Amino acid sequence: MNRARALVVGSFLALAVSGCATAIENSIVFQPRKYPTGDWAPTPGIEDVWIESSDGVRLNGWLARAERPQAVVLYTHGNGGNITTRREVLRLFRDRLNASVMVFDYRGYGKSGGAPTETGVLDDARAARRYLAATCGVREGDVVLVGHSLGGGVAVDLAAADGARGLILEGTFTSLPDVAASHVPLLPVRAVMQSKLNSVDKIRNYRGPLFQVHGDADRIVPYSLGQKLFAAANEPKQFMTIPGGGHSDPPTPEYVAALKQFLATLP
Repeated sequence: MNRARALVVGSFLALAVSGCATAIENSIVFQPRKYPTGDWAPTPGIEDVWIESSDGVRLNGWLARAERPQAVVLYTHGNGGNITTRREVLRLFRDRLNASVMVFDYRGYGKSGGAPTETGVLDDARAARRYLAATCGVREGDVVLVGHSLGGGVAVDLAAADGARGLILEGTFTSLPDVAASHVPLLPVRAVMQSKLNSVDKIRNYRGPLFQVHGDADRIVPYSLGQKLFAAANEPKQFMTIPGGGHSDPPTPEYVAALKQFLATLP
């Protein structure tokens, strides 16, 4: 190990030992946009809702109801932005897939209170699913979970612990340390990262239908990590590759058609 690398590694490890790295790590893992950043203008047909997490943090979400929905969907978004960048998700699931769908902001995002941590966002997702199920008159286990990127790790945690009618994962990883290691292979991130979202272990406990999609040109979450996560999952499962697809590309017609088929065949 050369001197420059030793200094970098030593500094990172020193931060980890001192506890200072936790705040730095959270600022990298979670990149929220707080209100008023974003387009918060009311949209006809989209309800502004408020949810209380188990520790009292108030969370903001948007709910779009279909008239006779074939599914009730909770969408857990990625690590950046806020719900104002997810309007197309609502339109996709309600208008094209005939599903009632809710997106919500984790603590620290948008209008939601608090500050994001791994434990906190997982608790927020449970509160959001509880609220959605009660509002739409279904059991929590009958909610379809859809997660993008970091939100895929959140959705896996929910599905593995409590079940789901179906699980849809978009550009999702095996674990946060695996993603970090793919970007900074010279640093011992697996040893010091506090945030894990260890989906590759958790997904083994999920027994319901899984539909996973990943672009093979994803530069944020490597395609190989998506394949590894899928390999660890139980049947029934299906994997769709988007040729040339990046991490946050708009849904392709082929993906929308596959989503429609998946939702139509859920028990």
